[in-house]
Order: sequence, then C-alpha cells, then structure tokens
Amino acid sequence: MEFPQDLRYTKEHEWLRVEEGLARVGITDFAQDALGDVVYVDLPQVGTRVEAGQPMGEVESTKSVSDVFSPVSGTITELNALIEDHPELVNEQPYGDGWLVVIDPSDLSQLEDLLDDARYRASLEADDR
Repeated sequence: MEFPQDLRYTKEHEWLRVEEGLARVGITDFAQDALGDVVYVDLPQVGTRVEAGQPMGEVESTKSVSDVFSPVSGTITELNALIEDHPELVNEQPYGDGWLVVIDPSDLSQLEDLLDDARYRASLEADDR
C-alpha cells in the first residue's frame, strides 16, 4: 500500500496535493482497495463551492457506494475528464491519473488539519486494532 510523502490525507481516506496554490484531490490507495473495482464516479460541477469535511461526490464500486469528502473548503476548478470514461483509473493509479477534482482553496490554513503520510498510516494501523 502506498503513502506518498508529498500528500496530505483525511481520516475519510482522501488525499490532497497542493500544486501552484490549487489542491488536487483523490481517494487513497487504501480507499480504492477497500472499495473494490470502481465502476462510476459522481463529482460536483466546475464552479461548485465545497466545504471541508463535507461530502462532495460519490465513488461507486462493484461492492458499494462511498461518499467522497472535501479535504478543504473552496471552489471546484477542474474535474478529471479521464475518469468519466475510465473510472478504473481510480483503482489503477489512485495518486496519478485516477485523481478526482482540483479545488481552489479558500483557506490554505485548513491544510494544517490534514494528516501527513506517517499520521495517516498510523490512523490506519490504529483502526485495525
């Protein structure tokens, strides 16, 4: 299981990478593995305002449907067009071409509330107990 060090994580298993002041968001390797084969992703439209910790979409797999939570508050500026036709990318490349949205964060200090790779890994290990 991968835990890239350049990302921030939520306890709900989303990741966030800051690129030129924008936040690229996806679900973690752990989340995609737990979901199983992803068959559909429902995301908000570009221009939608999202709130940190609130659902902003859903990922549907052959096993279940799971909410995707926004790691930060802000406005959706981009959707990953690749996953509309190829939702399996969420499984195959969760930290690469399987990303979900780009958010223009309204408050970058919210990044401090997110977990680094070591704390995210520790939270998963604690949940296994």
